[in-house]
Amino acid sequence: GGIPDLSRVDTAERDVVFTWNGTTSGVRVPNGDWIRADRKGLTLCDATSAVFAMDMPWDKLDVVTWSWQKVLGGEAAHGMLALSPRAIERLESYAPAWPLPKIFRMTKGGKFNEEPFVGKTINTPSMLAVEDCLDALEWAEGIGGLSALLKRSAANLTAVEDWVAKTDWAEFLPERADIRSNTSICFKIVDPWFAAQDEEAQRKIIKDTEKMLDKEGIAYEVANHRDAPPSYRLWGGATVETADIKSCLEWINWAYQTVRAEQQAKAA
Repeated sequence: GGIPDLSRVDTAERDVVFTWNGTTSGVRVPNGDWIRADRKGLTLCDATSAVFAMDMPWDKLDVVTWSWQKVLGGEAAHGMLALSPRAIERLESYAPAWPLPKIFRMTKGGKFNEEPFVGKTINTPSMLAVEDCLDALEWAEGIGGLSALLKRSAANLTAVEDWVAKTDWAEFLPERADIRSNTSICFKIVDPWFAAQDEEAQRKIIKDTEKMLDKEGIAYEVANHRDAPPSYRLWGGATVETADIKSCLEWINWAYQTVRAEQQAKAA
């Protein structure tokens, strides 16, 4: 639930590759203040779960990737690549010593190849997936555009923050408020009874509550990633209604209280 000290990152001279949003730990980069405007290096950012939900400092990002799937709710197999003029300059001035597969080549004769960026793709993508993404963009524009998407996702995080504040057994995985993700919202159980269990038992408790929510048709796969500490993860992107987040949290509380009571009764 933490991130490195970004003030120590040398963006003046070095290329920096980073993820804007960490879905497993529920953290995000708080801002782009640590990226120098006069940098010589390139910033390469995986913004998969951030674009359309977080305010991105586009003037400080040179290579950005994101999926149609996440905040827009489109197909997972397709995504976007945005390049700054500085990134294009690097493509034209640097030639790797090793061969690149054709699909990864972005230059022709030492010059930037614009064809994939104007519709001349190497492989034809699914037109159904393209239409789905266009439909998602039309929906986004219809509700107020980017600013509305940002507000919807921020409201989902606020709903979880309000619930955590009044729930004595829950706490955010990221302790610092400024790095909490508003898309992959992760919270853990701090109940002394839960803390007394070993990790295997803790994961089973969370899985048991997940199964209860699944059976009731409330939510699916709310248990966090297997590489994360035993915890919950909710998707708070703009396609999710805040009212549904609030309702889901009450059901999670019900499921946890039920599982705990049942296990305590068995142990008595």
